[in-house]
Amino acid sequence: MDKFDKLTATAAPLPLVNIDTDMIIPKQFLKTIKRTGLSEGLFFELRTDEDGNAKDFVLDEPAYKDAQILVTGDNFGCGSSREHAPWALLDAGIRCIIAPSFADIFYNNCFKNGILPIALPQEQVDLLMDDAGRGSNAVITVDLEKQEITGPDGGTISFEIDAFRKHCLMNGLDDIGLTMAKGEKIDSFEERRKLSQPWA
Repeated sequence: MDKFDKLTATAAPLPLVNIDTDMIIPKQFLKTIKRTGLSEGLFFELRTDEDGNAKDFVLDEPAYKDAQILVTGDNFGCGSSREHAPWALLDAGIRCIIAPSFADIFYNNCFKNGILPIALPQEQVDLLMDDAGRGSNAVITVDLEKQEITGPDGGTISFEIDAFRKHCLMNGLDDIGLTMAKGEKIDSFEERRKLSQPWA
């Protein structure tokens, strides 16, 4: 998993509430366990009509093609617990999502996949949504170490994050990485077990 420390990138505004995981990536794109290629299904029904023609959608606008930050509405990631949702966002280059609130399972899945979800009061999200509406000038810096967001005009907003999750993101540790970090202790345990329980 890639480390997350400080990100300066274009922020895209998506001012919708209750975006569920089926809106993030519809069920027809869940036939793979690969984490790549899923960006083509990201927000598919918001991006295309029933005939497959492109609709106006913020992430397809030239100013937001390289957006890595998404500023969105309340209860983001609700619905089913599909892990493909953060996979699709990450495959599209989204590394940080800012919203008033998140569904619990989606929120946890973000951390396990290298995405930083930041929950802020509505009035602060509104300010960042306004900043994100500036197109190519919508550049925001997210500093995880300082736990600060800096807007295009230099104003800062502080955010809270669990210390353990912060440690994992800053060091690029997913569940497997956390286990492998204890590799020497695991090897030592296995050697002791071989001696004390050779039949096992």
